[in-house]
Amino acid sequence: MALTQMALDSLDFDATVALAEKVAPHVDILEIGTPCIKHNGIKLLETLRAKFPNNKILVDLKTMDAGFYEAEPFYKAGADITTVLGVADLGTIKGVIDAANKYGKKAQIDLINVGDKAARTKEVAKLGAHIIGVHTGLDQQAAGQTPFADLATVTGLNLGLEVSVAGGVKPATVAQVKDAGATIIVAGAAIYGAADPAAAAAEITGLAK
Repeated sequence: MALTQMALDSLDFDATVALAEKVAPHVDILEIGTPCIKHNGIKLLETLRAKFPNNKILVDLKTMDAGFYEAEPFYKAGADITTVLGVADLGTIKGVIDAANKYGKKAQIDLINVGDKAARTKEVAKLGAHIIGVHTGLDQQAAGQTPFADLATVTGLNLGLEVSVAGGVKPATVAQVKDAGATIIVAGAAIYGAADPAAAAAEITGLAK
């Protein structure tokens, strides 16, 4: 059984809250995407935290420097997970992990653009990382890339970490992702681009469970 995560990528504050209201009952984790959090700030996190007490909330900060300093306010405001880039300095990554641990939350290390994903996964596991994010970005997806090879690399290490997969996941690929060892399945466009986002979210969660 895998958890499901919905990526909220709109820049519009009210539209983001409205979409979250539709999908929240059907997913485990609400993700505030990077452009969304940069545009709307911590107020959006506070709004979603108050409205959806039963969902986990991930804030996709993609931190690259000043790990503890950047992540702490978001954990304090109710984030359950924040992200730090795997290409960041190990000190930065440790800072985010330390902030997460201070609040009893989780740090996710995003492997987007990491060259040696196996080596970096081993390094951050030693630092106490909670979640590894296997992430094929939008620009990479446009070039035809998928997360499956990287997912196999990471899960094959058997380090006992949670593994999140994002990058073009849709109903047809949920089973493949889950069978490959993903514990968190992230869907964005497959839900928010659907005619009925709530139904799309429920379908993906049903497949993941």
